[in-house]
Amino acid sequence: MTRPMVQARGIHKSFGTLEVLRGVDLEVMPGRVTAIIGPSGSGKSTLLRVLNHLERADHGYVRIDGELVGYRRVGDRLRTLRPIQILRQRTNIGFVFQNFNLFPHLTVLDNVTLAPVAAQGRPRTEVRELALELLDQVGLADKVHVYPRQLSGGQQQRVAIARALALRPKVLLFDEPTSALDPELVGEVLDTINGLAGTGTTMILVSHEIGFVREVADAVLFVDEGIVVEQGPPGQVLDNPVQERTRAFLSKVL
Repeated sequence: MTRPMVQARGIHKSFGTLEVLRGVDLEVMPGRVTAIIGPSGSGKSTLLRVLNHLERADHGYVRIDGELVGYRRVGDRLRTLRPIQILRQRTNIGFVFQNFNLFPHLTVLDNVTLAPVAAQGRPRTEVRELALELLDQVGLADKVHVYPRQLSGGQQQRVAIARALALRPKVLLFDEPTSALDPELVGEVLDTINGLAGTGTTMILVSHEIGFVREVADAVLFVDEGIVVEQGPPGQVLDNPVQERTRAFLSKVL
């Protein structure tokens, strides 16, 4: 039986007295796309950051391809990994942020090649060849030597996607990848993500683009007030939700 590529169990996370995640479970099989929807402040982005250990869960654990993230088991206890070990783990978990996070002083090509060479120790020539292929894949083959400030928001986000893919991650996380874009630029980024969904890349996507979620996702989780209220195939969650909280949310966004 195939094991989950992503498995999160009992995730709790608080910031001071604010309890953001309250026992979230998540399971994503290899090659599947899971979308997380919910109102602002429901804990969606925090959950993504816990998955790659940018935020440390107060309780619970995350496994990527069977490996604990951020910890190692010693007997019946979990010991925190050293920062360099956590950084190495994160190279298996690609993350595409809302606001691109490109290095402004590096060219497009250098933005894509930096992490695979510096963090993974892969040969520069091999990484450069892959980066050129990825930039072509996202429609930016003619922008390899320009700087982020010379690109539109949609182009910058597509560079960020290529950068994440260059790490050859086991799973790709998207945190509302179109929320910082002007409306006319949203489509080009969604088209790029849709193309990735057809390649068998395991993805978890936080998005408010419900029409896109319906098209691309294999499973949908509705999160509200730090818990998973409802989950299932898009046709069930989006068209025939069982929970009243889900119906109320969708009535405002559809």
